[in-house]
Formats: sequence, C-alpha cells, structure tokens
Amino acid sequence: MEVLSSNKSFGGEQLVIRHAAKATGCDMTFALFLPPGEGPFPVVWYLSGLTCSHANVMEKGEYRRVAAELGVAVVCPDTSPRGEAIAGFDPSDWQMGQGAGFYVDATQEPFAANYQMYSYVTAELPQLLFAEYPLDAQRQAVFGHSMGGHGALVCALRNPDRYRSCSAFAPIVQPSTADWSKRALGEYLGADESAWRAYDSVALIEDGARFPELLVDQGEADGFLNDGLRPWLLADACKEAGIDLTLRMQPGYDHSYFFISSFMEDHLRWHAERLG
Repeated sequence: MEVLSSNKSFGGEQLVIRHAAKATGCDMTFALFLPPGEGPFPVVWYLSGLTCSHANVMEKGEYRRVAAELGVAVVCPDTSPRGEAIAGFDPSDWQMGQGAGFYVDATQEPFAANYQMYSYVTAELPQLLFAEYPLDAQRQAVFGHSMGGHGALVCALRNPDRYRSCSAFAPIVQPSTADWSKRALGEYLGADESAWRAYDSVALIEDGARFPELLVDQGEADGFLNDGLRPWLLADACKEAGIDLTLRMQPGYDHSYFFISSFMEDHLRWHAERLG
C-alpha cells in the first residue's frame, strides 16, 4: 500500500491510500480515518454514490470530529475501478461505468474483468486493512449514500453476521426497477433479471434475507425521490419481513452533501452505540 497523504485531524489521522487491487485489476484509492489512540478500533464503512470517489465524503461529509470523539475508524472506498484502459471510461455517462460500479460483481464483458466491487468492499479491502491497521474485525458497521446506500443495504443483508449495524442516506432501495439503475444492472449482470436480485435490497428481503434493524434518512426535497430512490418500497418490504426500519423523511433536504453532513453525526452515534 502507498500512502498518498496523511493529515492530522481532531487528534486522529486522515489517510489516503492507493494499492493494486486483485478484484478490480487496477490501482484503487481509498480514505481511512484513524481516531486518536492505539486501537483496535471499530470500523464504519462508508460507501459513496454515483459519480463520487473516496474524496467526496472525505472533503464534505464532516465525519472526523464525531469519529474521533467516538473512537471509530471510517473507511471510504472508491465506487468503481478507474483508468482509461478500464471499461466505462465515459465521464458523460454518469449512470454506469466508472464512478457507477453499483457494488456488484459483474458477470458480463467487458465489465467482468474489473467491476468486482462487491468482492472488493466485502473481502479484499477488509482483509488488507485488518492485516495492516489496528482495526477490530469483530466490530464493523456499514452505511452509504444513494448508490452507496444501496451497496450498504446489500452488504448488510447478505452478511448479517459481519456487520453490527447498517444505515443509509437516500438509498436506491430497488435498483432492478429504478430508471437510473436497471440499465447498469443489465450491462453488468446480463439480461436474466433473476440474477439482479442478489444486489437489490427489496428483492433480498423478499427472498428471505434479514437484518435486525436499519436506519434511513431521506430528504423530502430530493429530486431523485420518486424515480430512483422510493424508500416506501423498502418500508413495505421491512414491514412484511418484520425488520425494524427507522425511516426519517427530512423536510427541505435534497440529495447533496449538505443533506449528508447534516445527519452524519446522528448516523455515527447510532453505529457507535451498536458497535460497543
């Protein structure tokens, strides 16, 4: 691993690190905040949304003060493989390709060679970090925003014994039917929509996946609310399955990092209580 930058913040250390990833077949960059102390620290994974990288939440998410106070580490992976030689190098297409990995393991060419983001965030990157830094693999939580909220829900529902808590900001709760995500799932996973269900939180719940409790914040002024996000679908699925969902509709808030940073402290404190 190559440390690209290190900055002291609230007594802790904000790192940006690059490494050669096997899952994605390219160099990947991620952010890691270590709170003050010696550890081992509980870990909160933050998964970012469409068009984002590790840098967006690191620069605008305002998590370090609270994470330092609570003594939790925060890991912010990238959202996809990167590079001109990687499929999907088209900045004008924000709904798929680079910056839009959707946290799936792609099975279709040309994406299968690099777009193994589910394996990267749930297997390769954790294994690397737990071997190199004072982090507690027994105390993990996951949350994210938009596409990253979708990723967090999927990771938790598929790995309920690994994560002690899961939350999301404005998640895409049913990407297999949302206008701005189903094209990407088709390109990554193929035409058989039954294969998409493993990366769809509502479908996972319908198919028997369970997680004890979820926290979701959603802005009522979010322009993507009705077409892409539709949190009421998650609420219906959780009610039917007996999952404890706290869905907070926030008046006046949109989809931006102004919204995320406003409720970041709430989420970190919620996770810290469950991480112990």
